[in-house]
Amino acid sequence: MARILISDKVKAEKLARINTQSVRQRRIIQARDGVIVKCDGKELVNFSSNDYLGLSQHLDVVSALQESAAYHGVGSTGSALVCGYHQEHASLEKETAEWLGYEKALYFGSGYLANLAVMQSLLGAGDVCVQDKLNHACLLDGARLAYCELKRYPHADVSAALRQLTSHRDGAAMLATDSVFSMDGDMAPLRDLVLLTRTQDAMLYVDDAHGIGVLGPEGRGSVAAAKLTSKEVPLLVLPMGKAFGGQGAILCGSEAIIGHISETARPYLFSTAPPPAMAAAMRASLKLIRSEPWRRAKLASLIARFRRAGMRHGLPLHDSQTAIQPIMLGNNEKALKIAKSLEIQGYLVTAIRPPTVPDGQARLRVTLTALHTEEQVDGLIKALAFALEDSRRLPENHAEA
Repeated sequence: MARILISDKVKAEKLARINTQSVRQRRIIQARDGVIVKCDGKELVNFSSNDYLGLSQHLDVVSALQESAAYHGVGSTGSALVCGYHQEHASLEKETAEWLGYEKALYFGSGYLANLAVMQSLLGAGDVCVQDKLNHACLLDGARLAYCELKRYPHADVSAALRQLTSHRDGAAMLATDSVFSMDGDMAPLRDLVLLTRTQDAMLYVDDAHGIGVLGPEGRGSVAAAKLTSKEVPLLVLPMGKAFGGQGAILCGSEAIIGHISETARPYLFSTAPPPAMAAAMRASLKLIRSEPWRRAKLASLIARFRRAGMRHGLPLHDSQTAIQPIMLGNNEKALKIAKSLEIQGYLVTAIRPPTVPDGQARLRVTLTALHTEEQVDGLIKALAFALEDSRRLPENHAEA
């Protein structure tokens, strides 16, 4: 049998995506000023950004990046264990660990890298990792990289998680979960999961990408919001591409666990360390998160305003109290049609389709930030109501795109 060329396989898969209208295209952001972005020469109000507190363009954060780059240069010039670990990295790790009440922290280039590193370093053949079915892809990929047994329980089903943990008695056990689920916006039952892992001698690992900076006292995230500490959640990762407005991720844990990961995790050992200037910028973001609670208060007010108005207009809202507000549509073509209608009306809201979400659960993913105004939120609600009414002209039996 003739071997299939990779190029032919790629062409076939691309054609299949085009035929099902699921091909994705990268949008070029030509310019950005707060929540206003310029795409294809047109200015749009951006309701797709994860910059929840509006810190990515904050003058203090930008200045910290520029000043540190002028002093340290652009790159770190090596992996952390060779020559890439700079004072800025160490300071960010120390300040974050102290802020959250953990013994030690480790700075990675991204949350994806951090999750791969944790799983690969702490788990192996004969171990088990139990995960929520709606966890982010990097948590799932991390378990696969570790060659451990991966078990996935129905979303937020603590009883199912218990059954999966009790069915595995040999080796180490970890339960890994997102705190706030990136496509649904709802929150994991962290307190219940703490009790579960305690009774089963399993480690609880929480990815707080969409909670840190936004939830809890002083913005300390989902763990603090649930009134939990490092004792109950021994390993916590904080991706900094959302509320922090930058890049990278801080992994927090005990001195023993963090030391082990820093010495054994291949994604950490064999990656060039993040630029020290980015660490400096994230230290500036941390200072703002701690000192400007009005950002969280305003965001909470806008979330409540969006949900109240959405309910009045009969929008298909999901049960989310966070900055992530999905508009559940089901049909792929309907989601694309409404996203296009919103763009024509001046709003950028991305349509989310399979495989990012399960089949039949296409949606618009609206994200709110502290930089949005009440008028912009009200305008989006009216635009959504108009677009949804217009979309009802699609035939009921229209094929799933």
